[in-house]
Amino acid sequence: MALLAVGVNHKTAPVEVREKVNFAVDRLPHALTELTHEQGVNEALILSTCNRTEVYCGLDKHDDQRVIEWFIRYHELGNTHIEPYLYTHPDAQAVEHVLQVASGLDSMILGEPQILGQLKSAYQTAMRTGTIGRLLSRLFQHTFAVAKQIRTDTAIGASPVSVAFATVRLAKQILGDLSKKTALLIGAGDTIELVLRHLHENGLGRMIIANRNIDRAQQIAAEFSGYAIPLSNMPQHIAEADIVISSTASRLPILSKGMAERAVKVRKHRPIFMVDIAVPRDIEPDVGELEDVYLYTVDDLKGVIEENVRTRQQAAQQAEQIIETEVLRFMRWLQSLDAVSTIRALRERAETHRQEALDKAQRRLEHGIAPERVIQELAQSLTNKLTHTPCVQLRSASLERRHDLLEAARELFDLHNGRRR
Repeated sequence: MALLAVGVNHKTAPVEVREKVNFAVDRLPHALTELTHEQGVNEALILSTCNRTEVYCGLDKHDDQRVIEWFIRYHELGNTHIEPYLYTHPDAQAVEHVLQVASGLDSMILGEPQILGQLKSAYQTAMRTGTIGRLLSRLFQHTFAVAKQIRTDTAIGASPVSVAFATVRLAKQILGDLSKKTALLIGAGDTIELVLRHLHENGLGRMIIANRNIDRAQQIAAEFSGYAIPLSNMPQHIAEADIVISSTASRLPILSKGMAERAVKVRKHRPIFMVDIAVPRDIEPDVGELEDVYLYTVDDLKGVIEENVRTRQQAAQQAEQIIETEVLRFMRWLQSLDAVSTIRALRERAETHRQEALDKAQRRLEHGIAPERVIQELAQSLTNKLTHTPCVQLRSASLERRHDLLEAARELFDLHNGRRR
């Protein structure tokens, strides 16, 4: 049984590569099912966010290339040179990686908590789809427990840092006082809700929330005294916004260069600060070429984020020490599985010998043989059967000077100079 993690993230691949391998939420069950139909792939979980796409698999044996080939084929990448951006982590490396991911140590913002919720959601999707088995179940239950321990025992999550926090901080740096500014938020997911919370806390003057599901938009707008509109009305409201922040699950851009150009003219060239948090991107990259539009993507937020990383470095070191210990603990469990089939086979053989000896003893009793004699023969027969094969193998090992095997036998049967300790 082998464990494998394959993926790309914000460290290994730019946004234009990550958006090509993003898994749409509604397609995840199909992708998981298809992957587990690959030969040798027994279990699977897919984590797909704006900053990373990762596939975790339980395999019959190590076969990185089979999973990579499926990954490329599923996304119809053809001859696209995606492999240089991919990382593969087998066994202990995969355990260490997922613990780092869940704890926020591998995030763009060190220690951010949102990824743990996304990982739990990915786990639930895989559970519902039926692609979680014993290996991945144990791995992710262990992962969630370790992530909780790190949150409790270190200061990794002490500061309120996230993509949302970095976005609002950058808006303040560019626009200054937000009390007289209007923000247009496109989407109504967790990230947008977090952005809204930070904007509200920083005294934003007015906010508009555009979403396909108007009920959801109205729900979060009411919490922050905002104004909800259907997504179809979004183009007419861009000119009102000093700040535009978008994070939807759309597969194609929803804010075009033409929309932005019209808004800039209406605003008489008053600047607009735009942040596209979505992957795939919601705002056409060409929008960034317009004067008076300051367009940022998730990758552009790195500079803002780096200021917050330093405060978490010491906590991260403590977290790494916890992870190192927990990787060893999980790998001991995984390695113990190798012994399970051997132990089962040994017990089955012993049970066969026991049953054969017992059947023979019962037949001899039925033929009137004295019970004392039958018991003696039963014990002798069972002893011979259980020790015959090991003794033959040990004699062979001695002739072949396999001292390692002889020493292993002494340890296995707890022997010392031929006598029990």
